[in-house]
Amino acid sequence: MTAFLKLSQAIDALNERLGKTVAWAIVVAILVSAINAIIRRVFGVSSNAWLELQWYLFGAVFMLCSPWTLKVNEHIRIDIVSNMLSRRKRDWIDLLGHVFFLFPFVAIMLWLSVPYFIKSYQSGEVSSNAGGLLIWPAKGMILLGFIFLALQWLSELIKRIAIMRGVIADEHAPVHSAEAEAERLLQELGDANAPAHGEPPGDGIR
Repeated sequence: MTAFLKLSQAIDALNERLGKTVAWAIVVAILVSAINAIIRRVFGVSSNAWLELQWYLFGAVFMLCSPWTLKVNEHIRIDIVSNMLSRRKRDWIDLLGHVFFLFPFVAIMLWLSVPYFIKSYQSGEVSSNAGGLLIWPAKGMILLGFIFLALQWLSELIKRIAIMRGVIADEHAPVHSAEAEAERLLQELGDANAPAHGEPPGDGIR
Protein backbone atom coordinates (compact mmCIF):
# COMPACT_ATOMS: atom_id res chain seq x y z
CA MET A 1 0.00 0.00 0.00
CA THR A 2 2.95 2.32 0.68
CA ALA A 3 4.06 2.20 -2.94
CA PHE A 4 0.55 3.02 -4.17
CA LEU A 5 0.30 5.95 -1.75
CA LYS A 6 3.61 7.32 -3.02
CA LEU A 7 2.25 7.07 -6.57
CA SER A 8 -0.90 8.88 -5.42
CA GLN A 9 1.18 11.65 -3.82
CA ALA A 10 3.19 12.07 -7.03
CA ILE A 11 0.00 12.33 -9.11
CA ASP A 12 -1.50 14.82 -6.64
CA ALA A 13 1.63 16.99 -6.78
CA LEU A 14 1.68 16.88 -10.58
CA ASN A 15 -1.96 17.85 -11.03
CA GLU A 16 -1.85 20.51 -8.34
CA ARG A 17 1.16 22.16 -9.95
CA LEU A 18 -0.44 21.87 -13.38
CA GLY A 19 -3.72 23.35 -12.14
CA LYS A 20 -2.10 26.27 -10.35
CA THR A 21 -0.01 27.06 -13.43
CA VAL A 22 -2.80 26.77 -16.00
CA ALA A 23 -5.15 28.83 -13.80
CA TRP A 24 -3.07 31.88 -14.78
CA ALA A 25 -4.51 31.49 -18.28
CA ILE A 26 -7.62 33.24 -16.93
CA VAL A 27 -5.53 36.37 -16.34
CA VAL A 28 -4.07 36.10 -19.84
CA ALA A 29 -7.56 35.68 -21.31
CA ILE A 30 -8.73 38.82 -19.50
CA LEU A 31 -5.76 40.78 -20.86
CA VAL A 32 -6.37 39.49 -24.38
CA SER A 33 -10.03 40.44 -24.14
CA ALA A 34 -9.20 43.94 -22.86
CA ILE A 35 -6.52 44.57 -25.49
CA ASN A 36 -8.80 43.32 -28.25
CA ALA A 37 -11.60 45.61 -27.09
CA ILE A 38 -9.28 48.64 -26.92
CA ILE A 39 -7.83 48.01 -30.39
CA ARG A 40 -11.30 47.53 -31.83
CA ARG A 41 -12.55 50.78 -30.28
CA VAL A 42 -9.48 52.91 -31.04
CA PHE A 43 -8.41 51.58 -34.43
CA GLY A 44 -11.62 49.96 -35.61
CA VAL A 45 -9.93 46.64 -36.37
CA SER A 46 -10.12 43.18 -34.81
CA SER A 47 -9.20 39.60 -35.58
CA ASN A 48 -10.84 36.23 -35.14
CA ALA A 49 -7.51 35.00 -33.82
CA TRP A 50 -7.92 37.15 -30.70
CA LEU A 51 -11.39 35.79 -30.08
CA GLU A 52 -10.31 32.20 -30.63
CA LEU A 53 -7.29 32.69 -28.37
CA GLN A 54 -9.65 33.59 -25.54
CA TRP A 55 -11.62 30.43 -26.26
CA TYR A 56 -8.40 28.39 -26.21
CA LEU A 57 -7.33 29.87 -22.88
CA PHE A 58 -10.68 29.24 -21.19
CA GLY A 59 -10.71 25.73 -22.67
CA ALA A 60 -7.24 25.08 -21.25
CA VAL A 61 -8.38 26.14 -17.78
CA PHE A 62 -11.51 23.99 -17.97
CA MET A 63 -9.73 20.85 -19.18
CA LEU A 64 -6.36 21.04 -17.42
CA CYS A 65 -7.63 22.31 -14.05
CA SER A 66 -10.32 19.63 -13.71
CA PRO A 67 -7.89 17.06 -12.22
CA TRP A 68 -6.83 19.63 -9.60
CA THR A 69 -10.51 20.31 -8.86
CA LEU A 70 -11.03 16.60 -8.21
CA LYS A 71 -7.92 16.47 -6.06
CA VAL A 72 -9.09 19.26 -3.73
CA ASN A 73 -12.64 17.84 -3.60
CA GLU A 74 -14.26 20.93 -5.13
CA HIS A 75 -16.53 19.09 -7.55
CA ILE A 76 -20.26 19.45 -7.05
CA ARG A 77 -21.95 17.24 -4.49
CA ILE A 78 -25.09 17.55 -2.38
CA ASP A 79 -23.47 18.21 1.00
CA ILE A 80 -26.78 18.26 2.91
CA VAL A 81 -27.49 14.66 1.90
CA SER A 82 -23.86 13.58 2.19
CA ASN A 83 -23.51 14.88 5.76
CA MET A 84 -26.57 12.87 6.84
CA LEU A 85 -24.83 9.62 5.94
CA SER A 86 -22.37 7.73 8.06
CA ARG A 87 -18.68 7.95 7.26
CA ARG A 88 -18.61 4.38 5.98
CA LYS A 89 -21.55 4.96 3.64
CA ARG A 90 -19.91 8.11 2.26
CA ASP A 91 -16.71 6.18 1.65
CA TRP A 92 -18.56 3.44 -0.21
CA ILE A 93 -20.48 5.98 -2.30
CA ASP A 94 -17.22 7.71 -3.25
CA LEU A 95 -15.53 4.41 -4.07
CA LEU A 96 -18.40 3.08 -6.19
CA GLY A 97 -18.83 6.46 -7.85
CA HIS A 98 -15.19 6.47 -8.92
CA VAL A 99 -15.31 2.90 -10.20
CA PHE A 100 -18.71 2.79 -11.92
CA PHE A 101 -19.24 6.41 -13.01
CA LEU A 102 -16.02 8.42 -13.26
CA PHE A 103 -13.86 5.65 -14.68
CA PRO A 104 -16.22 4.66 -17.53
CA PHE A 105 -16.70 8.33 -18.44
CA VAL A 106 -12.96 9.03 -18.54
CA ALA A 107 -12.26 5.79 -20.42
CA ILE A 108 -14.84 6.56 -23.12
CA MET A 109 -13.61 10.13 -23.52
CA LEU A 110 -10.01 8.94 -23.86
CA TRP A 111 -11.05 6.37 -26.45
CA LEU A 112 -12.87 9.04 -28.44
CA SER A 113 -10.31 11.82 -27.94
CA VAL A 114 -7.29 9.98 -29.32
CA PRO A 115 -8.51 9.58 -32.94
CA TYR A 116 -10.24 12.97 -32.66
CA PHE A 117 -6.89 14.65 -31.97
CA ILE A 118 -4.77 12.51 -34.32
CA LYS A 119 -7.03 13.15 -37.31
CA SER A 120 -6.99 16.89 -36.63
CA TYR A 121 -3.20 16.97 -36.18
CA GLN A 122 -2.45 14.96 -39.29
CA SER A 123 -4.66 17.19 -41.43
CA GLY A 124 -3.28 20.40 -39.91
CA GLU A 125 -6.85 21.47 -39.16
CA VAL A 126 -7.35 25.23 -39.09
CA SER A 127 -10.33 27.31 -38.02
CA SER A 128 -12.87 27.99 -40.75
CA ASN A 129 -13.02 31.64 -39.62
CA ALA A 130 -10.91 34.18 -41.50
CA GLY A 131 -7.62 34.69 -39.68
CA GLY A 132 -8.46 31.90 -37.25
CA LEU A 133 -6.01 29.69 -35.36
CA LEU A 134 -5.03 26.07 -35.68
CA ILE A 135 -7.65 23.70 -34.29
CA TRP A 136 -5.57 20.67 -33.39
CA PRO A 137 -3.90 22.24 -30.29
CA ALA A 138 -7.35 22.77 -28.79
CA LYS A 139 -8.27 19.15 -29.47
CA GLY A 140 -4.94 18.14 -27.98
CA MET A 141 -5.89 19.93 -24.75
CA ILE A 142 -9.04 17.81 -24.58
CA LEU A 143 -6.95 14.66 -24.78
CA LEU A 144 -4.41 15.92 -22.22
CA GLY A 145 -7.19 16.96 -19.86
CA PHE A 146 -8.65 13.47 -19.78
CA ILE A 147 -5.21 11.85 -19.45
CA PHE A 148 -4.49 13.89 -16.33
CA LEU A 149 -8.03 13.31 -15.08
CA ALA A 150 -7.50 9.56 -15.47
CA LEU A 151 -4.33 9.84 -13.39
CA GLN A 152 -6.19 11.76 -10.70
CA TRP A 153 -8.95 9.16 -10.75
CA LEU A 154 -6.31 6.53 -9.95
CA SER A 155 -4.94 8.67 -7.15
CA GLU A 156 -8.38 9.24 -5.63
CA LEU A 157 -9.17 5.52 -5.82
CA ILE A 158 -5.93 4.67 -4.00
CA LYS A 159 -6.60 7.26 -1.29
CA ARG A 160 -10.21 6.16 -0.82
CA ILE A 161 -9.19 2.51 -0.33
CA ALA A 162 -6.45 3.60 2.10
CA ILE A 163 -8.96 5.72 4.03
CA MET A 164 -11.43 2.83 4.28
CA ARG A 165 -8.64 0.58 5.56
CA GLY A 166 -7.62 3.16 8.15
CA VAL A 167 -4.18 3.70 6.65
CA ILE A 168 -4.60 7.45 6.16
CA ALA A 169 -7.05 10.08 7.40
CA ASP A 170 -9.62 11.69 5.16
CA GLU A 171 -8.48 15.31 4.79
CA HIS A 172 -11.79 16.22 3.13
CA ALA A 173 -14.05 14.66 5.76
CA PRO A 174 -17.14 16.85 6.24
CA VAL A 175 -18.24 18.31 9.54
CA HIS A 176 -20.38 15.67 11.23
CA SER A 177 -22.99 17.95 12.78
CA ALA A 178 -24.50 21.39 12.67
CA GLU A 179 -23.37 21.93 16.28
CA ALA A 180 -19.76 21.27 15.36
CA GLU A 181 -19.98 23.66 12.42
CA ALA A 182 -21.55 26.36 14.62
CA GLU A 183 -18.79 25.87 17.18
CA ARG A 184 -16.15 26.26 14.47
CA LEU A 185 -17.73 29.47 13.18
CA LEU A 186 -17.98 30.93 16.69
CA GLN A 187 -14.34 30.08 17.30
CA GLU A 188 -13.30 31.86 14.10
CA LEU A 189 -15.46 34.85 15.03
CA GLY A 190 -13.89 34.98 18.48
CA ASP A 191 -10.39 34.86 17.03
CA ALA A 192 -11.24 37.67 14.60
CA ASN A 193 -12.59 39.90 17.40
CA ALA A 194 -9.81 39.14 19.86
CA PRO A 195 -7.74 42.29 20.72
CA ALA A 196 -4.30 42.50 19.17
CA HIS A 197 -1.20 42.02 21.33
CA GLY A 198 -0.80 44.99 23.64
CA GLU A 199 -4.21 46.45 22.81
CA PRO A 200 -6.64 46.88 25.74
CA PRO A 201 -9.81 44.79 25.44
CA GLY A 202 -12.92 46.61 24.31
CA ASP A 203 -16.40 46.02 23.06
CA GLY A 204 -15.22 45.89 19.43
CA ILE A 205 -17.07 49.16 18.53
CA ARG A 206 -14.99 51.97 17.06
